[in-house]
Amino acid sequence: MLEFSLVTLVIIGIALIFDFSNGLNDSANAIATVVSTRVLSPVAALGMAVTLNFFGAYMNTEVAQTIGKDIVDPVAISSSVIIVALSTAAAWNILLTIFGMPVSASHALIGGLVGAVMGSPGNHSIHATGLTKILLALLISPPLALACSLVLMNLVYIIFRHTSATKVNKIFGKLQILSAAFMAFSHGSNDAQKSMGVITMALVAGGYITTFHVPGWVVFVCAAAMAMGTAFGGWRVIHTLGVGLMKLKPVHGFGAESSAALVIMGASHFGLPVSTTHVITSTVVGVGSARRASAVRWGLASKIIVSWVLTLPVCIGVAAMAEWIVSTWLK
Repeated sequence: MLEFSLVTLVIIGIALIFDFSNGLNDSANAIATVVSTRVLSPVAALGMAVTLNFFGAYMNTEVAQTIGKDIVDPVAISSSVIIVALSTAAAWNILLTIFGMPVSASHALIGGLVGAVMGSPGNHSIHATGLTKILLALLISPPLALACSLVLMNLVYIIFRHTSATKVNKIFGKLQILSAAFMAFSHGSNDAQKSMGVITMALVAGGYITTFHVPGWVVFVCAAAMAMGTAFGGWRVIHTLGVGLMKLKPVHGFGAESSAALVIMGASHFGLPVSTTHVITSTVVGVGSARRASAVRWGLASKIIVSWVLTLPVCIGVAAMAEWIVSTWLK
């Protein structure tokens, strides 16, 4: 059994807090639609999401590899940079959860890493190619998810145009359980890996492992922390996505969850970290727009977009300042 230094234990602890805060905010991604349509009770939906979030984290470690190697060199990174990056991202996640706003843990973590590196006096160069790839994935995934949900919902409307609304709701009430399960699994497959990548980065930097590979125990503790955060559930965020953004019926929940899960699973397969929050919110807007544009509460949607836009620059700025203070005054 490895004996970790105090600094490494602190990094692991903060990474798990970040993972917990991610699950707390992102529980809405997996269950908001299925709860708001009353297909499942909140307790049943949470139980399903917790279980499938956990097992989704075991799908692969491609996203962890991207986070841990493609932004900065894990061999050269300092402990303070990792601690500041994680602390900034976790604090932002928790703050926006308190205000009931969905937040991108990916944007928060990447902003924290980039900002902390920028504020550090050491030679921690940012990998421009890797960072560009990640930012493109974060940028492209929401419009792709929106387009997928629009196409899927229009196909559903065409196929079931002669079917009564009561029968449609009955059919998709059952199908939505499957789509919600798919969404919960896909969420675990992408988001839990972000902390895995950071913890493995710290293990490489501390000399505990010589090559970048995610140990089995890291997968387990990150999956468990994500599942625990999901279990507590950010109910204000769930209300925002499941009720505030538009009035959902089972057919809309199915369309939003299925489209989002397909995009997220594809990203996880290729090792691309995406914002599951951005993706599911985009698909909710997409299914609402397929019905009619006025079905979406655009005032709330604009507030969500503002929080998205602010996440990256705020986390970069806060992390850069925090790392500069730590490096200049506390060393």
